[in-house]
Amino acid sequence: MTTGDVDVATCDGEREGREEREPDPSDSLRTFGAVVQALREHAGLTRAEFGARVRFSRHTVESVELGRRMPDESFVERAEDVLGNTGALRRAARFLSRGEPGLAVWFRRWARLERVAVSLCTYECRLVPGLLQSEGYARTVFGNRIPHVSDDQLEAQLRARMERQQLIHERPNTSFSFIMDEHVARRPLGGHDVARDQLDHMLTLSALRNVSIQIMPGDTVCHAGLDGPLALLETPEGRRLAYSEGQKNGRLIADAAEAAVLHQRYATLRSQALTPLDSVGLLTQIRGAT
Repeated sequence: MTTGDVDVATCDGEREGREEREPDPSDSLRTFGAVVQALREHAGLTRAEFGARVRFSRHTVESVELGRRMPDESFVERAEDVLGNTGALRRAARFLSRGEPGLAVWFRRWARLERVAVSLCTYECRLVPGLLQSEGYARTVFGNRIPHVSDDQLEAQLRARMERQQLIHERPNTSFSFIMDEHVARRPLGGHDVARDQLDHMLTLSALRNVSIQIMPGDTVCHAGLDGPLALLETPEGRRLAYSEGQKNGRLIADAAEAAVLHQRYATLRSQALTPLDSVGLLTQIRGAT
């Protein structure tokens, strides 16, 4: 994808190609760009003045500072020379990574933590947890989003979700625990064919030794999850983290005391929900009636 900016001649006689924008800027690109901007402003330079000194266009400088472009080595080296040669930009550039298409910006850090976790726990009251979704169900979820996404965006999101689900099979020593409200399993989202396939998918996954699925019955009189969905994990070092997601935002909870409260809530939810065996029985019953 290009910005449509006109090519400009650089001071050393080379020509700068049309800018390639990141389709989905990563957190590291945004952070690096913010550092470049802070150093540039501290030096008292406008984007145009800075661009002339590093021999890149003002538009390129802007794209880097906004995290929309991956800076090449020449940009980093020239920026270092102009901005004090502290080495900060060189060191920061080593950790730059591109965005992960299909994953929301606020979810990316949690998704990376999932890949190394020794246990993952998820409670959902809105829809089937992403790691348990069948392809048809996931396609329906993305297709129902407002504002509507393009076909390309939908396919990118679907690929990202299907790839993320491989965690369950690739990490057999990681414990995956899921709790969802009964109405989630009963909702025929996408139609009866999609709903039946989704139930079959969950029943298949529930047979894996590292997967536990529990249903919170609809007639329960006690419910520790009334504050909404939550996700928990434990790192190989024994650190316990939590994640909370809402409308167009998500929050990684690293504070030990705050995360401990959410882990306690999840433990209570597990005691209130049906056992994994009884949950499989209920899912089978719902499947038969669908």
